[in-house]
Amino acid sequence: MTIDQRTEAGADGRTVNGLERALDVLLLFSRSGVTNLGVSEIGRELGVSKAVVHRILTTLCGRRLVTVDEGSRRYVLGPAALALGRAFLDRVDVRQLAREPLRRLSEQTKETSTLSIRVRDLRVYLDQVTPARDVKMEVQIGAAFPLHAGSSSKVFLAYLPSAEREAYLASGPLPALTDHTLIDASHLRDELRLIRERGYAVSFGERQAGAGSLAAPVLDHEGKPVAVISVCGPVERIRGRIDELAKPLLVETAELSARLGFEG
Repeated sequence: MTIDQRTEAGADGRTVNGLERALDVLLLFSRSGVTNLGVSEIGRELGVSKAVVHRILTTLCGRRLVTVDEGSRRYVLGPAALALGRAFLDRVDVRQLAREPLRRLSEQTKETSTLSIRVRDLRVYLDQVTPARDVKMEVQIGAAFPLHAGSSSKVFLAYLPSAEREAYLASGPLPALTDHTLIDASHLRDELRLIRERGYAVSFGERQAGAGSLAAPVLDHEGKPVAVISVCGPVERIRGRIDELAKPLLVETAELSARLGFEG
């Protein structure tokens, strides 16, 4: 190997290593509950010096993948990272497949219909269709919530393999998003068993005060939930319509699951 070849190989090695570290920094922001990070915190998490972290953050800031709050000197995801996330969401096939079922469901129930996907221990809103009425629910596309809070989240948790479900329940104190969030592991196990038995979950103010919802899974050919569809609205409207809303919800999720190869 010539001197030039050794130099080129070394440069490539440093470039790949630097890229991996930069990606590791970005992935830290995907952890549950993380909205901002400091240089020292990133260094501890990744086991690298603050000087290295600062160089990485300077590069990421230059590409608008992260931005810094000049007052606190803490970093948050920047507009370029959010654009990448939205581009990913826009290209998920299930979103296109579910668009018409969501429209039909909202039209039939006169309530908001939503589509969610799972990202590790979080449930993320992917799409929604809202009804033409004055008082209605609207969700924030891209917003993420823990797997025990709300009907859509509980569906994902209910259909996880038992080992993964138990690991989540045993991972530590579960945060309460409202006064009605189920955080007791024993009560949650009973609730999740009921969800699997009847095929859908209900929530009355568990994720958001005043909001009610029903949710059911969209299953793939292996019987795994690739997405969850919900019907949601003000809790006082939803509470008295459980059976009425469950029927079209289960019809739409069953048809969509069949299109994905589920034969149950």
